[in-house]
This record gives sequence, C-alpha cells and structure tokens, in this order.
Amino acid sequence: MDGYQHITAVVTGASKGLGAAYARELASRGAHLVLVARSARALHALAGELRQAHAVRVDVITADLTERHASQAVADAIGALGLEVDLLVNNAGTGSVGPFLGRPLEPHLRSVDVNVTALTGLVHVLGAGMLERGRGGIINIASTAAFQPMPYQAGYAATKAFVLSFTEALAEELRGTGVRVMAAHPGATATGFFDGTTASMDPRHTDSPATVAAGTLDDFARGRSRSFPGRASHRAGTWVSRLLPRTTVARITGRLNRRAGFDDVSDLGPATT
Repeated sequence: MDGYQHITAVVTGASKGLGAAYARELASRGAHLVLVARSARALHALAGELRQAHAVRVDVITADLTERHASQAVADAIGALGLEVDLLVNNAGTGSVGPFLGRPLEPHLRSVDVNVTALTGLVHVLGAGMLERGRGGIINIASTAAFQPMPYQAGYAATKAFVLSFTEALAEELRGTGVRVMAAHPGATATGFFDGTTASMDPRHTDSPATVAAGTLDDFARGRSRSFPGRASHRAGTWVSRLLPRTTVARITGRLNRRAGFDDVSDLGPATT
C-alpha cells in the first residue's frame, strides 16, 4: 500500500479530534471510510461532510470500544456491509491525568480497555483477513508517551508503551506477507484530550490534528514502520528517554508534569476523550 485511492479504511475514535482529522485526510486522498466511535450523531455529521466534499463512500458503525466484545461486533458489522478492510487506523484512545492513587480508578481501566484490549482485538479480527488476502495495512496510534514512564499520567503512558511494543513485534511477524504495520507517535496534540479536567496543554507546544494526520499517512505511504508526525522536538525527547536510566527519566518526567500542574488535577466533567 503506497497510496490511498479507492481503498477502504477503518478509523476508530473518528467522532472528533485526531480521529476526525485522519478521516478527513484519508477522504481527501480518495479513500472510502468506515468510521467507528460511540457518538452516532457526531459520526453521521462527519460522514455527511466527507461525502459532500469528496467522491468517497462513508459508512458509520457505532460502538463502545470499552466493551470486551466490541472488536468482533465491529468486524461483524463491516462484514454485513460487504466490505473488505484495506487499512485499519487504530486511533481511539483515552487516558487519565493526575496522581494515580488520588484519582478515580474507572478512567484508568477504560484506558486499558480502549488503548490495549480494543486495539489488540481489532488488529486480530481485521488483520486476519488482510493476511489471508496477502495485502493490507495497520496503523496503531501510540504516542511519544510510550517511550518513558510518566508520573501523573502513569496508566496512559503504560498503555502506549504496550502499543509500541506490540506494533513493533507484529510488524516483524508480518514482514514479507503483504500486510504492513506502523506505529505513529504524536506528541502533544490539540485534541481536547484533557477536556473535563482542570489540566491543560500549552498551545505553544502542541501540533494540530490535521498536521499529525497528514504526517502519519505520508510516513505510512513511504513504507515506514514508525512515524513521528509532529514537530522535531517531540521526537528528540524520545531519544533522551532511551539514553538515560529509567529512574532518572521518571524523575525528569515527573518534574515536568508537576510543573504543568498535573500533580493537582480535578474533574470538571467526563474524563474520557
């Protein structure tokens, strides 16, 4: 897969933020889409926008990826539409911010359900068809957070470390099969990830979802197995974490997150993105 014209791409978490940006970018490059998220209203609004702007087919599947059997349900719905998936963009993600023991447990568990369990399930049920056909692609959206322990974002960073390791291993397993696998590692992105909490990102250091989506898809088209679609400074930070001892990295990251106020966070509303 070195292009996107007329392929069928599944994008999870497509109702807003980075997922919507991936959907828009893929549609602009000629891909037909299956949009997956919990919010039917938002998905149908985006689908209508994309059909009007581009000559592509757009289908909508409403699913709650925190449910254990959601991945199979999504695969069954795709089969009922008579579609074969050429590209899976595992974008759906959620996370909690703040001291692990001082914050509610449920958002941490949802993060594991979506970022790890649902991602793994979708790769398994949709990747099997790609392998049988001898063609296809999988893009798992990880994060620069995957490269180091992150105090005050402990659970989120751990789930992204899973995505990094899992994707690199799978890419090697599938090398030469016609199915390509890539991990994308955006840095801070202006997606409203902390909406519903008192935490916030410094807009001076965030990338736009559109920039990240375009960079990810460009890297995949070039055949890369790893993408850093944001600004260069975000990638540079991952090299530092690989050179220093893990305990030192954790202390540095903890200091940075305390400076950002992540050690004192409260909820304003729902904590899921």
